[in-house]
Amino acid sequence: MASQPRSEAAPAADVPSLVHQVTPSPELLEAASATLRMLAEPTRLHLLWQLSQGPKTVTELTAAVGVPRTVASQHLAKLRFSGLVDTRKDGRHVIYSLRDGHLVRLIRETINHADHRITGEPTHG
Repeated sequence: MASQPRSEAAPAADVPSLVHQVTPSPELLEAASATLRMLAEPTRLHLLWQLSQGPKTVTELTAAVGVPRTVASQHLAKLRFSGLVDTRKDGRHVIYSLRDGHLVRLIRETINHADHRITGEPTHG
């Protein structure tokens, strides 16, 4: 199969793009809604916010979020099952991290949007 020539505006194959031109199909809208449902619970959102700052262990997340370890573990399991969080082993510790940069930006923007709403700071254009 012959490859299509790449336009000058298209990103290089090894450079991930930040914005994708998509048409929201029913399948895409359902997947996006599922992601937003995972963010719709305050403890999960707080865990994700912590992970948007960088990878962390359950112990670090529990201390930062201020919830019992069992609560953090239950939420992290849901986030992992939903594909939003990755894990890796480091000795006896499991290190959690966010799946991709889109999710990092979504979480940060969500928190910043809420900050504008609560503080009354003018929105950005």
